[in-house]
Amino acid sequence: MVTVASYAVRETKEGRSFICLELQGGLEIVQSNQTGKFYATTKRCSLPCTFNEDTAKLLVGTQMQGEIVKRETEPYEFTNKTTGETMMLDYTYEYQGSVSTGVLGDMKLVERQTV
Repeated sequence: MVTVASYAVRETKEGRSFICLELQGGLEIVQSNQTGKFYATTKRCSLPCTFNEDTAKLLVGTQMQGEIVKRETEPYEFTNKTTGETMMLDYTYEYQGSVSTGVLGDMKLVERQTV
């Protein structure tokens, strides 16, 4: 189960704006590789959509079937906005639906899609 935690207005390279839903998975307890201590976290990803901003606002808090999965990618540079630390990553997180048809809140799914 994932939750629409927020939304963001983004811009394409051509300068057109679009909306992304910010999805958040369930609570996970993981162990730090550096300190060995445990901490709580959630997986997050963004999902581009065709909704306008008013509709995206209404969807915040909606829960949907599916999960956020880790997927390997070509290495890329990532800067942590909080700490300013720059690191190389070779993975990303993405939403994976878990149903082929059905209704999620007021939304009807017509087929399974991995974005």
